[in-house]
Amino acid sequence: MRGLEQKNVLVTGASSGIGRAIAIRFAQEGANVAINFLKDREEAEAAAREVLAARAGIKTCLVQADVSREDDIKDMFANAIAELGSLDVLVNNAGIQMPCPSHEIEAKDFDRIVSVDLRGAFLCAREALRHFLARGARGVILNNSSVHQMIPKPKYLSYAISKSGMDNLTKTLALEYAAHGIRVNAVGPGAVVTPINKAWIDNPKARGEVESHIPMGRPAAPEEIASVFAFLASDEASYITGQTIFACGGLTLYPEFRTAWASGE
Repeated sequence: MRGLEQKNVLVTGASSGIGRAIAIRFAQEGANVAINFLKDREEAEAAAREVLAARAGIKTCLVQADVSREDDIKDMFANAIAELGSLDVLVNNAGIQMPCPSHEIEAKDFDRIVSVDLRGAFLCAREALRHFLARGARGVILNNSSVHQMIPKPKYLSYAISKSGMDNLTKTLALEYAAHGIRVNAVGPGAVVTPINKAWIDNPKARGEVESHIPMGRPAAPEEIASVFAFLASDEASYITGQTIFACGGLTLYPEFRTAWASGE
């Protein structure tokens, strides 16, 4: 895609799942990629090898950080910029979720999820904005949201709240910094085949239930989500800002209305 060659990209939570697929896709497009990871260095190193194998001549580096910690984020940006020279694109991908009936959620668990999924995205975006503005250059911030920024998710209240907040984070930053040539967008995946979803992926009955709610009848591969991120970061999307692109197989189309049960026909 136009405009990604030799761009420098930081992807949070990039050692596995969608983040790993995003890092590889950017490398395929000729971008240099900083891979953020939390704890598992071996997994991150494996991701880095895949990134380097994706295209000759690109660079990668590993930056360890907990995105819920402000000092970690500042160090992550400093290290990524030192390794790559600058940053052109931030992908806020790191996120966690925890099932729990809403009346049983402990405050510490609620705070942890919001701290990673929303506050962490804000802090990373803030550091990216400071960098873009300081060097007087354009930049792109992309947030990995979810269909649950608009679809309620019982037993995942803190996750759904975080993604709803990310929607407004995306829109507000896009509006505030558009005049500086900084674009901010989000991708809203639906069900995706990643390790975090292993419980239903490997259970035929549970997987069938998930797929029955998806108009296209199947979950996404991580690579399908990564391609949307690459598009939004590229010059092909140069006039798009403040938007969430839902890559969800139709989940946001109110799939229960596939049959016209409410029309009386």
